[in-house]
Amino acid sequence: MNETATPTPYSRIGGEPALRRLVRRFYEFMDTLPEAYGIRKLHQADLSSAEEKLFMFMSGWLGGPQLYVQKIGHPRLRARHLPFPIASDEAEQWMLCMRLALAEVVTDEELRVSLDKSLTELAYHIRNRNFPTRP
Repeated sequence: MNETATPTPYSRIGGEPALRRLVRRFYEFMDTLPEAYGIRKLHQADLSSAEEKLFMFMSGWLGGPQLYVQKIGHPRLRARHLPFPIASDEAEQWMLCMRLALAEVVTDEELRVSLDKSLTELAYHIRNRNFPTRP
């Protein structure tokens, strides 16, 4: 019997080219939307390093090559973000940018909804300041 492997979110999104577009658009939104000022000010002026790190992380997180782990090590997301004051507002701003990028890049609606849910959980997991209840 020939079983076909379930495609990973990485392959469903369109692999490296689509993931690079997603991450690029995410940071373009972060850099230009006034509503994202709170999260933008936590980043360096040049977003290229953050963009590459998010691309590498998401590659592995989506089931593609484990680029982040190979180059930097275990993501330890909460620990790596502790120096930055991240509360619910920053998590929501991050997700605003990500949702806009997902809407442009991910054509598979089921995948987009699933990624939105998972990324929202991740964004809230990284909070390290003021934990009011989500709406």
